[in-house]
Amino acid sequence: MHQRAVRNLANLETTQARITRIFDAAAGGKNHFLADKDTVRHFDQAAPALTTAARAVLDFLTRVIRHLAAEGVDQYLIVGSGIPSGPAAGQALHDAARQACEAQPRVLYVENNPMVVTMAQATIEPFTDLVRVVEGDIREIDEVLRQHVVRTFIDWDRPVAVLLMSTYSLNDDEYAHYVIKRLRHTAAGGSFLGLLHTTFDGIPAELLPAIRDLLAMTLPHLAIRSKDEVAALLEGLDLVAPGLVWVPDWRPAGDDLACREEPSTSGNYGAVARIP
Repeated sequence: MHQRAVRNLANLETTQARITRIFDAAAGGKNHFLADKDTVRHFDQAAPALTTAARAVLDFLTRVIRHLAAEGVDQYLIVGSGIPSGPAAGQALHDAARQACEAQPRVLYVENNPMVVTMAQATIEPFTDLVRVVEGDIREIDEVLRQHVVRTFIDWDRPVAVLLMSTYSLNDDEYAHYVIKRLRHTAAGGSFLGLLHTTFDGIPAELLPAIRDLLAMTLPHLAIRSKDEVAALLEGLDLVAPGLVWVPDWRPAGDDLACREEPSTSGNYGAVARIP
């Protein structure tokens, strides 16, 4: 554990913003640096919604987990920034899974940010045998699926819920389609694929130039897709109602108020699909 943590921390880049740490900063966490916090501030100045959007994303994922737990799913592979430090104790995604599942659910996080990985391994893994955190990048999906922990912690002969949060990294359309196809073929029948994707669809035209310029300076390779382009990634899958929608509109709960009045300000589409 110590050697792994030292290796991860040695790979830290503290002067350039990183999307997982930006998400942590926007969600009110502590696992980020000044560059990440400054990026949140710049985005909120250009289009003041990022911190609320981060809350809407976490609410969406929590609702997805609760729904899938009711469907009997007790295994979750969460790829991307699924463990920000902002939520209060007992409100992380693995907590939502444990609270919603009658069985003892297993949750495996895959993260590509060394700081997120190290902090999660130090603060979550020592206290439970039902949560694991591994370092991996969705842009290397074959390598991720070959990892020993990924192969053994999840029982791939039974249904699993795969939640893809880091689609922002998939700026090559052909490879994005490959990732979805690879996961569809790996997961057992009856599994589910949850997808979160950033979009510019809801940004007023007059703000788009400023947002594009800011992204070019801070996150130049961020994948942004329209609703039709996101739908194309899910082609051939059976979408769970209400389909591909703004994240606040996916089976809203009474106490999830973030971006509820203007769902497009969440800046993200969400969907859940059943894998046949």
